[in-house]
Amino acid sequence: MKNEQDLKELVKEKYGQIAQQSKAQNESSCCGSTCCGGGSGVDYTIFSDSYDNLSGYEPDADLGLGCGLPTEFAKINEGDTVVDLGSGAGNDCFVARAITGPSGKVIGIDMTEAMIEKARQNAQKLGYDNVEFYLGDIEDMPLPSHIADVVVSNCVLNLVPNKTAALSETFRILKPGGHFSISDVVLQGDLPEGLREEAEMYAGCVSGAMQKDDYLRLIAETGFTNIQVQKEKAITLPLEILEQYLGAELAARFNESDTGIFSVTVYAEKAE
Repeated sequence: MKNEQDLKELVKEKYGQIAQQSKAQNESSCCGSTCCGGGSGVDYTIFSDSYDNLSGYEPDADLGLGCGLPTEFAKINEGDTVVDLGSGAGNDCFVARAITGPSGKVIGIDMTEAMIEKARQNAQKLGYDNVEFYLGDIEDMPLPSHIADVVVSNCVLNLVPNKTAALSETFRILKPGGHFSISDVVLQGDLPEGLREEAEMYAGCVSGAMQKDDYLRLIAETGFTNIQVQKEKAITLPLEILEQYLGAELAARFNESDTGIFSVTVYAEKAE
């Protein structure tokens, strides 16, 4: 089993490469809309959701890496300060900015230098002077306490080895009465060892996922209240992908088991 630092370096390397590519190229990522597939004629749009109908959507900032639409559910108001954890090329930040307007502020945090550079370029191109991007670790954010009205995140927390620290930091930066809306990947039942241990699957967001009940319990233990699952979508990994990691026999057993992979969007509040 890799240690936390090894896993962080793996994710940084993977997403540093992704930052240099187009959305079409990135759709071969397991968190992209074709989930490791390509060329088979199978519809692999199983993780990401379409942003096309959301105001503020910037195609150049959409790398196809999400597993939900947290900004759609985040109850953002005009003038809010919004922090996006694992902001990538800025996609969710720009959607949030369309809601906060020029009187609000949007801050993106990402640990990958190439992503921060791409996001800043996108913000400059769009002429946004109230959208900022900082290089940093969401387990130890470079932000003061009580800065955010709303925190959003899209398919990122599952990649963080120390989820307790990331949630504690989220609680710290939220203002009393603030809230978050986070899209993530969770499990019901245990993944086979071949999936959990495989590095590419970790960087692809499946093997870093927690059990759904444990995930919700951890949010509550951090101090959040009014926890709600706003959206849930079952994920089915294509058989050829499972066979790549498990072999044909174990892949067939996995598909017949009660084990499930889900994309969820979770809302929670910090009490006033």
